[in-house]
Amino acid sequence: MGLLFELLFQFLLEIILQVIGEALVETVSQKLWGALSERKTLGVALALILYLGLGVITGWLSTLIFPHAFIRSSKLHGISLLITPTIAGLAMSGIGWIRRRQGKPVLRLDTFGYGFVFAFGMALIRFLFTT
Repeated sequence: MGLLFELLFQFLLEIILQVIGEALVETVSQKLWGALSERKTLGVALALILYLGLGVITGWLSTLIFPHAFIRSSKLHGISLLITPTIAGLAMSGIGWIRRRQGKPVLRLDTFGYGFVFAFGMALIRFLFTT
């Protein structure tokens, strides 16, 4: 039973880290929204690459602060590449839903797909470079 709680806690830490990373990017993006709103919007492919790159950068920065993997089980270490981005994408989708209901501007990061791509980039770097 203790092992189950330990694994759940490790997954929770990984998810929290990814959601915090997305929230930081979201905050900066919202602040820049007015300055960038007059520019032409990015295509879908370019936006996906951009959010993947931002996720990779955020993942790299997170390894400087947290150099050890939160999920230490060798059997479950790779599963964080699927589960945590999925949950982070759902969280960002929920944030987008709340922002829409409040009449606030919604970024692409506020959707499941872009939130998943960002979190996947972050999880991939953490998977490859944490011990």
